[in-house]
Amino acid sequence: ASIPYTTNIPSNGNGAEGKKQSIPVPVSLNKDIKNPFVIPGLKKLQVDPQLNQNYTFDNFIEGECNRLARSAGFAVANKPGGTSFNPLMIYGAVGLGKTHLAQAIGNEIKRNLPDKLVIYVSCEKFCQQFVDSLKNNTINDFVNFYQAMDVIIMDDVHNFAGKEKTQDIFFHIFNHLHQSGKQVILTSDKAPKDLAGLEERLLSRFKWGLSADIQIPDLETRMAILKKKMYSDGIELPENVVEYVANQIDNSVRELEGAMVSLLAQSTLNKKEIDLNLAKSMLKNFVKNTHKEISMEFIQKLVCEYFEVPVEMVKSKVRKREIVQARQISMYLAKNHTKSSLKTIGSFFGGRDHSTVIYACQTVEDLIETDKKFKTYVNDIMKKLKA
Repeated sequence: ASIPYTTNIPSNGNGAEGKKQSIPVPVSLNKDIKNPFVIPGLKKLQVDPQLNQNYTFDNFIEGECNRLARSAGFAVANKPGGTSFNPLMIYGAVGLGKTHLAQAIGNEIKRNLPDKLVIYVSCEKFCQQFVDSLKNNTINDFVNFYQAMDVIIMDDVHNFAGKEKTQDIFFHIFNHLHQSGKQVILTSDKAPKDLAGLEERLLSRFKWGLSADIQIPDLETRMAILKKKMYSDGIELPENVVEYVANQIDNSVRELEGAMVSLLAQSTLNKKEIDLNLAKSMLKNFVKNTHKEISMEFIQKLVCEYFEVPVEMVKSKVRKREIVQARQISMYLAKNHTKSSLKTIGSFFGGRDHSTVIYACQTVEDLIETDKKFKTYVNDIMKKLKA
């Protein structure tokens, strides 16, 4: 289709203005000519976000161990790409809930903003997709797909280590998304500064937003996690069983929930009521297989129960003999049976400095050598610790 359009023809060079003429100018392009910068059907693009619907904020138990990460995640979920938390990097050890929180963000975004294009992908899967796209000569489709997303959630980015070409392609995808105001959410087993094998330019991008860690949950949080799972599964357990399981497994939420499943299976298959004896019997092997780590909380609880003193007194400034004794033994056992630093131990036991911990440990070692009764105390507690 065309319409008449009047324009001035350039001068004929004789100083006289050219005669006005009408020439046809097309107002619509040939439908067979494709715009190379438009992804066909983008507005109607439907993407399976690959999210586990069971991972929500409602069943993600908040505690001191994860409060910053959860709060930041909730802010991002309500305003993806619109906060300073871009990218949001969630990091921590295996089994502490990084994937749960990252997917909870994605599920919340889809719930509030269903038209947003959200994709969850593990770093390992992304790397494999990249390799496949190279083999199939579909690298442009691969890049265009991820650049079309509003939110990308990538799990375990530490697996980029040593994969230079994959890092390069993700670097460009990341830049495009970030510059377009799209949200990037990452998880890793380490903070960005501690990641090895990644290019500096990619690491610098990871540091642009917020890095929030998830730490090992404390006893109260672990018990809350178990109770939440019990509630969702419609079961009830005695309080002493819940506390025992939470005390025995203190370094992984995943293992904690796995222990609960195993306990329920033992009860159902053997037609036994769940009590403390069944829990001890089941966890004896379970804890051994999961390489249980002893926590300072558990040590403190055992020592306080042994000497029949309140936990809060051990953390206080009280100088009564029995309190000081319990405090020093607790510090000694924490030093020898946990991976905690002297500074961390001192801070845990009432905000004391590392020199106090050193003095306490030396005192306990001296008394073990010179005081048989005191040595018996320590040996008894150590047996309970390893039981």
